[in-house]
Amino acid sequence: MSYKERVRVSDDIVFIGADDPELEIFESQYPTEGISYNSYVILDEKTAVMDTVDERGTEQFFANLDEALKGRKPDYLVVQHMEPDHAANIGKLAGMYPDMKLVGTAQTGKMLPLYFDEDLSGRFLAVKENDTLSLGKHTLRFIMAPMVHWPEVMVTYEETEKVLFSADAFGTFGALENNEEWIADASHYYFNIVGKYGAQVQALLKKASALDISVIAPLHGPVHKDDISFVVGKYDTWSSYEPDRKGIFMPYASIHGNTKKAVLKFAEELEAAGETVVTMDLTEEDVSEAVEQAFLYDRMIIAACTYDGELFPPMTDLLHHLKIKNFQKRKIGIIENGSWAPVAAKKMREFLDSMKDITVAEPVVTLRGVRKASDDESFRALAQAMRADM
Repeated sequence: MSYKERVRVSDDIVFIGADDPELEIFESQYPTEGISYNSYVILDEKTAVMDTVDERGTEQFFANLDEALKGRKPDYLVVQHMEPDHAANIGKLAGMYPDMKLVGTAQTGKMLPLYFDEDLSGRFLAVKENDTLSLGKHTLRFIMAPMVHWPEVMVTYEETEKVLFSADAFGTFGALENNEEWIADASHYYFNIVGKYGAQVQALLKKASALDISVIAPLHGPVHKDDISFVVGKYDTWSSYEPDRKGIFMPYASIHGNTKKAVLKFAEELEAAGETVVTMDLTEEDVSEAVEQAFLYDRMIIAACTYDGELFPPMTDLLHHLKIKNFQKRKIGIIENGSWAPVAAKKMREFLDSMKDITVAEPVVTLRGVRKASDDESFRALAQAMRADM
């Protein structure tokens, strides 16, 4: 399926966004094989542009818009989200079409001057929950979605064709032209971009459940048509902080390789006992990948060394990211390594104690250098503890 087919909505609702296959780091921190900046135009008696795109996609966006309008002028620009990857071209579009009105939440109106020198207040139409805007045969209904994942966010339901323009909700990493299965890019995106705001996503899903939705049109990634229930079901699970799958995720931070060897041997023992185990070297993989896996699996065993009387930084980085992303509802095992004064377990426990609904399995396994036969009983006990009540 071509990428244009993946974002097609209808004859009257046209994708005018930009695909960016060259982007390697999103938001200056998340590795990705490209990204799409989605925008749409609704063609009716009056025309409405649904968001703009990042400055990297400016040329493509305006070319697509010009082709779709065929000489017409947009009457409205609906601003669902002010983040620069979607709002960078508001000023330029407003300058090109001085009669075009801007539509958004009151908070959006307050944020516009933060990003643009032009005074757009006289052209701004503030909307609130369930306000509507008629374009002719199409009617837009505005639904507030604060903190999904910025405070000004709203989503828009088009009542005639039953399209939910979902802002960053249901978005994915990855360029459209890659034509890859969307779910892995979606979970990577969700847990790192939106994951902290589960309660707010749940509130939006409750509102969405009252709508008859035939199409979900997000601001990143493919348009969804035939998989609506699956997509919404995934978001319901993820935003409830429930695990997506059964298994043990084992991220480790090893300095000279001894902790790594111990973890990989333990993973083999767990697999032999029937567990699904995913290991990850935090010194080699990006922390965002580890965040995703930690949220996906129902259990996690973390393993790291003591370093300068503290915790080896790659593990500190992971636990910091999990804390700020609101990680919760998991059973965690701990393996530490320290030759003369091990404190890694204490430092890891401090992070875990600051999170909600975390159960730490006992015993904590303490290695002194390399794993020895005398350590086997501790590993067996931890394995049993991780299986209990599962």
